[in-house]
Amino acid sequence: MANRQALSATQIPDSYADPVVQQTPQSPPTVRFAQPPPVTFPPPPPGNPGGPPQQFLYQTFNSPQTSYFGRLQQQAAYQPLGGDNTAGALSAGGIFNMRSPIQRTQTLIPLPTLRKPTQMVRKEVVLTDGEFILEIPLSSDYMDNVRFTAADEFCNLRYTAVTSKPDEFPAVYSLRQQQLGRRTKIAVVCTMYNEDEDLFTKTMSAVMDNIAYLCSLGRKGWDVNSWQDIVVVIVSDGVKPCNPQTLDILAAMGCYMEGLQRAAVNGKEVTAHLFEFTTQVRIDRQFNLMYTNQESNKVVPMQTVFLLKQKNAKKINSHRWFFNAICKGLNPDVCILIDVGTKPTRQSFYQLYRAFERNKNVAGACGEIAAELGSYWRNLLNPIVAVQNFEYKMSNILDKPLESVCGYISVLPGAFSAYRYEALQGKPLDMYFKGEALHSDAVVGRPNVSESNMYLAEDRILCFELVMKANHRYVLKYVKSAKAETDVPTEFHDLIKQRRRWFNGSFFASVYAVQNFWRIFTSGHHFLRQLVLLLETIYSGINLIYSWFNISTIYCTIFFMFNLAGTSLAAQCTNAIEDTKASDPFYPYGAQVSASILGIYISTFVTTVVISLGNKPDTIRIVLLMIAAVYAIITVLFLVLVFWLVSADVKHLASIHSITGFWDYLVSGSDTNFTNLVLSLLCTYVMYLIVGIMYLDPWHVFTCLIQYLLMTPSYINILMVYAFCNIHDISWGTKGQEAGSSAPTVQSSKNEKGKQVATAEVPKADYSNELVKIQELRASKAQYPHGKPEIRTISKTSEDHFRSYRTYVLMWWFMSNFALAYILTNQYVIRAMSEQGQANPFLVFLLWSVVGLTAVRFLGSSLYWLQWIFERGTDFI
Repeated sequence: MANRQALSATQIPDSYADPVVQQTPQSPPTVRFAQPPPVTFPPPPPGNPGGPPQQFLYQTFNSPQTSYFGRLQQQAAYQPLGGDNTAGALSAGGIFNMRSPIQRTQTLIPLPTLRKPTQMVRKEVVLTDGEFILEIPLSSDYMDNVRFTAADEFCNLRYTAVTSKPDEFPAVYSLRQQQLGRRTKIAVVCTMYNEDEDLFTKTMSAVMDNIAYLCSLGRKGWDVNSWQDIVVVIVSDGVKPCNPQTLDILAAMGCYMEGLQRAAVNGKEVTAHLFEFTTQVRIDRQFNLMYTNQESNKVVPMQTVFLLKQKNAKKINSHRWFFNAICKGLNPDVCILIDVGTKPTRQSFYQLYRAFERNKNVAGACGEIAAELGSYWRNLLNPIVAVQNFEYKMSNILDKPLESVCGYISVLPGAFSAYRYEALQGKPLDMYFKGEALHSDAVVGRPNVSESNMYLAEDRILCFELVMKANHRYVLKYVKSAKAETDVPTEFHDLIKQRRRWFNGSFFASVYAVQNFWRIFTSGHHFLRQLVLLLETIYSGINLIYSWFNISTIYCTIFFMFNLAGTSLAAQCTNAIEDTKASDPFYPYGAQVSASILGIYISTFVTTVVISLGNKPDTIRIVLLMIAAVYAIITVLFLVLVFWLVSADVKHLASIHSITGFWDYLVSGSDTNFTNLVLSLLCTYVMYLIVGIMYLDPWHVFTCLIQYLLMTPSYINILMVYAFCNIHDISWGTKGQEAGSSAPTVQSSKNEKGKQVATAEVPKADYSNELVKIQELRASKAQYPHGKPEIRTISKTSEDHFRSYRTYVLMWWFMSNFALAYILTNQYVIRAMSEQGQANPFLVFLLWSVVGLTAVRFLGSSLYWLQWIFERGTDFI
């Protein structure tokens, strides 16, 4: 019977051929595989051999009582390294840790490979309607460990050399699920480019855990056989960028086999390689294997379709293959989109699917995207991660709930979202895939730069088209209970590159949505929903205006807070605050500090603009960090001044002995400066804390708020400036790979029965070799616990038309912001707007407008919270 325990090192078959490794001082270790019977060599001399370097052969043991890895450990007992006798050991992860007995430091050397070369066998293949479709049975090393062994989907890996385009796929090919007549409730697509084995196993193990949870429910339409209702589609964007170690993981799952790919079939170029298999093995991030078994349903079968595109054509093309090729045949109820590297929690699939079951008008849904914080939240020690964590949390408890209540969520994150497949048909998908042509240089004539930037956030366009679909009442839903962790940038320059694409895409997509507000009235929504959507559009328009004038408003805020004068006469002329010990923590140097801060701020901003024109963040990372540090120091001084002013006013409140009395003092208006400053800040940040407590998730306020405040000027003056300065760059950081394939071709002929056949060399199934590859991945993970160093290449392309457009946008952006800043900081305007000693009206307006917008978000979040509590309660009925 099958061995249904997790794979251990001793489960590698004894019959596996022992490697004989040779090493010379002039060359790295080389490997050749011994042919049976193995040859036994005498052991090397004990102790340090000394003298000139010699060539050693590892001893090969041929005892049937010794397990394969036991023999391997004995072989590793002697490892020559520079003439020293270095002890080698096989750790639990399978790594050779070479340590000198004198230095006691780890020496990283190339690990000798233990894998056997792929054996090819010649086979006559009958073509199916002229297409190369082949089934390869898996070896007994796999079948002996799994529960289900009867059907072909468990035993045979099905390979199809796809020669059609995505839109033509359904007319030419059929999937196993179609042949078996199964209904697909959920189709999951996992898109990847060059993600490594760690990110891949992180996502795949979580996906299998979600399927196992659905099979364990036993209610609401889910039972032990519900794995048949779910199909997982893995789409890799190109053969060349695909990570080889990730392919090793897929091979160990039975979903891939090296040597099967073909370059052409009867002269037709292969566009994609399709592998179909129902896997019964789960591989976690430590590369431990767990198989299906009779005793537990912790691991259940997973219907897997692995589509390896021949050429890199970007993520949107991967989604075309999924929606227009795979889903046309499966016709699923719900499509779930996941990026490799995202880890959904165990109940996420169920919670997303329930949102579509509860309301037939739900066209799309998303869960909570959370930054991966690591064990004990150690990643929060990195301020870049902490700032993003605060961002994500506030979006998940304020922005998304408000938009969900209105029925229109501006963006369903591509990293983790779900759509009703029926709702996608027609204009939504047509508009979504329009961006593929824009980004692949397929547009004839002069391209529309605004539209090209808009399609950097094509998921926003899809959301808009779904809600505004004519004669339908589709809405979008936020599902708080569905949560997924994702890795976030840990370096500032990586964050800038990511946000450049996000900001430019979201800005132009928001402009598109506001411009097309009239489509609200051509949809099928009832009057009340149309009114709510119109109000949401107005709210979005206000946020868009604030976003446009961000750089001027933050400058004006700093200007008015640091508007200190050294004498009373200067204060009267400029309507500034006189530099006194009570009003200035920098007394008697307040005027000098104020002038210095404003000068440093302006020069730093100009420096940011200059370096953002024509430089990539990778090449100027030190300068960017210095600029961010300058902004953080200015923010610290700003906060010191705010707390000083508040504390000075608090000293006058000694006679107030109750909260009621304090509130009466605030609303009385006897001290307008104190009221405007304290009340607005209290309302904003207290609402942050209250809504966090409502959702039982307030910890980001305590752990990340300070970092967020210190990074706020950098977010505006670095990220936004860099994004607009590179508005001409519409790339995703990848280019199409036009390199030809080195795989063999297929040329068929008719046999005596009149069938089209082709003689091809195909790989011989050898699952034991895949297990060895997993052991090597464990070894590599132990040797490089933080990942192998990444080698990056920098490339950039642009056109004159895009650069000219960039010039005009920057010109209007800078001129409008400079005009606003000049008007508001002009001395004549300041004296006309406010009296001496009183807060500037613009600053008061800015503070209270932030309170107002936060209050709107708080109201929407509270309404969603009530709805969320009700839905959670009904799930237990």
